[in-house]
Amino acid sequence: MALVLHIIIALASIIYTSYVFISPSKKKLQISYALAASTLTTGSFLLISKPSHLVQSCIMGLTYLGFVIFALVSAHHKLA
Repeated sequence: MALVLHIIIALASIIYTSYVFISPSKKKLQISYALAASTLTTGSFLLISKPSHLVQSCIMGLTYLGFVIFALVSAHHKLA
């Protein structure tokens, strides 16, 4: 169940962050930050509970974080 929740939050975060990149606002950025933090939290929980998939999880997590951070920083600059 935790994996399904993690996937749903991550997909929602990517979709919403893409929307924020196109049309940024302060409130949207805050929501996107919360979604990214939730994804990181659930991912950390999964990593701790199932450490056997450490390398694969870390690579996917870093790719996700790279995309989201790039989009959020770009949206923040567009807003400023």
